[in-house]
Amino acid sequence: MSNYEIPEVWEWEPDEKSKTGNQPTAGSRFEQKLPVGDQPLQVYSLGTPNGVKVAIMLEEIKEAGVENAGYDLYKINIMKGDQFGSDFVNINPNSKIPAMMDHSEKEPIRVFESVSILLYLAEKFETFMPTSLAERTELMNWLFWQTGAAPFLGGGFGHFYNYAPTAQEYPINRYTMEAKRQLDLLDKRLADNAYINGDEYGIADMAIWPWYGRLVQGELYGEADKFLKADEYTNLKAWADKILERPAVKRALEVEYKEI
Repeated sequence: MSNYEIPEVWEWEPDEKSKTGNQPTAGSRFEQKLPVGDQPLQVYSLGTPNGVKVAIMLEEIKEAGVENAGYDLYKINIMKGDQFGSDFVNINPNSKIPAMMDHSEKEPIRVFESVSILLYLAEKFETFMPTSLAERTELMNWLFWQTGAAPFLGGGFGHFYNYAPTAQEYPINRYTMEAKRQLDLLDKRLADNAYINGDEYGIADMAIWPWYGRLVQGELYGEADKFLKADEYTNLKAWADKILERPAVKRALEVEYKEI
């Protein structure tokens, strides 16, 4: 039972964590000069699920032998507040990783939001995305599903199960129910499909695997896989293990993030 009472008007009370964490306003907090390497794609990221998506795509492009797709990968330490520096905010005004600059175009192009980066790279290099209207639309269905669903998994279930300072029954029950519903949805989808979008591996798999594949493999949120009875989702687990065997995925999980 909580003693918290909702105030008539919410007021922000800064604390030590808020110096490098979220505040109720957007924008840069300090001057920053991000490094720019020699490769056409400059990526500023971290090894979180959203960051891993882009690392996988970049490594899969390399594995496929695509030319002019080299990249430099720099570490944005979100615990230190690197994402609020002026250069990073100029690339992503939302101050979230990952973010990318494509210097191969006549005028450099900024790309932010992980799925936007996946789509950009797939379209630019014409790979890992179907071309027919029906298959492309199905791909978009699952990409947009992931962008809408993952916040309930990460910011909802993951936060209250693994990160919140105290265990709270109501939010844990609420978000566990939603997490299991999402896992069941994917398990059913993969019962008759080799990959998320059907028979072909593509960016929908790259977007979904770092969240849901890693979760059922026991790599997210402590022992959340046991808590969620992840072994029950046999189709999802088989798919997750199959993705993990891809050489590009293995490299993406081990890739070195350069210090800024």
